[in-house]
Amino acid sequence: MEVVTKILQFLLSLSILIVLHEMGHFILARLFKTRVEKFYLFFDPWFSLFRKKIGDTVYGIGWLPLGGYVKISGMIDESMDREQMKKPPQPWEFRSKKAWQRLMIMLGGVFMNFVLALVIYILVFYTWGESYVPAERLEYGYMVDSTMMEMGLRNGDKILALDGEEVEKWESIHHDIVVNETGTIRIEREGRVMDIRVPDGAIAELLKAEYPIYPRIPFVVGELVAGSGAEEAGLKAGDRIIAINSEPVRFYDQFLEKTGGAPNTTFEFTLVRDSDTLSLDVTTGEEGKFGIYNMSYTHFFEPVVVKYSFLQSIPAGIRRGMDITGSYLKQLKMLFKPETRAYEQLGGFIKIGSFFPSQWNWQNFWNMTAFLSIILAIMNLLPIPALDGGHVMFLLYEIISGRKPGDKFLEYAQIVGMVILLSLLLYANLNDIIGLFNR
Repeated sequence: MEVVTKILQFLLSLSILIVLHEMGHFILARLFKTRVEKFYLFFDPWFSLFRKKIGDTVYGIGWLPLGGYVKISGMIDESMDREQMKKPPQPWEFRSKKAWQRLMIMLGGVFMNFVLALVIYILVFYTWGESYVPAERLEYGYMVDSTMMEMGLRNGDKILALDGEEVEKWESIHHDIVVNETGTIRIEREGRVMDIRVPDGAIAELLKAEYPIYPRIPFVVGELVAGSGAEEAGLKAGDRIIAINSEPVRFYDQFLEKTGGAPNTTFEFTLVRDSDTLSLDVTTGEEGKFGIYNMSYTHFFEPVVVKYSFLQSIPAGIRRGMDITGSYLKQLKMLFKPETRAYEQLGGFIKIGSFFPSQWNWQNFWNMTAFLSIILAIMNLLPIPALDGGHVMFLLYEIISGRKPGDKFLEYAQIVGMVILLSLLLYANLNDIIGLFNR
């Protein structure tokens, strides 16, 4: 059921983004009296799931959810309609319009995606506000994975600053180290402040890490997996674990170190329940797990909740959109730095779909949709023929030079662009499949 929920959220988000992106092209085309022959959600090779002609335009839904399109008369696009291009230009065709008008039509989809993202962020701030735990409240420091330990960090370290910039929100630490390629991490360890240099190659490893850092918290049982060894042994939500096999533990990372993921192994848990101290024997399963979820860190540290009026939400939403755009541009730049090996993390539909929560949550859904809208806008601006950015590149050349590229050249460029895009799509989705087998 969790997988179905993720798929449904992904398809709904993708549908909204595609329709509004193509609507941007459609509105500008109609504004400049250019005929739009088709307006499709998803691609329709061989057949459509739905189609209806209204005026000059056929509206439809295809069966292949890899995108969508509007077919504009007199334009060399993915339809590769050579027969139409052989005929004399007509006043309602794209090729008959002025260069600046054609440029506006091609930028319509990207513009719509950027505006959509900003509107969503504004409404999210207005509806739900913002909730976060300030880094200064995390009195026990952080739990870190092996990647961060190799960098020199330890469980319990408090991260104070990255390259001199004070850390305000712990959730941004991993992102900021990777995207800003942090050189120095300032920490507090057992009351002593020190600087740790991020070694060469660490960014490439951090890109692979899923949860390299998390607030350090006491080990208090949150939820139990039905039928697990922990449930059968009698553990209950709210139990505070204080020892394993008579060795004291306080934090969840200490518990993990002492149990080590050994399969089919029995451990003695000493715990506090209400005012009583109990001992229970708990056995791990085949995968070495007890079936225990630790209490959320928000149980121990009170979050800050910020509410916004509608007027306050406007600059807050725009700021969030600009920050996300800047961050994604930095991430995109990393793809062209071989030393980061960021290309290895390039993902397709499976990876994108996995970002949606396993339970339906409208706040998360809209935040994810806004983020994907920014990605779609930026990716479409790349100067690759077959993308909007490719058309924009040729149109800017025409405006600057006063010479229009020939139809044959644009035709070949479109084919090359489609080959590049299909290759990238294949590579990204193969990465997803390989990642599933490597789990």
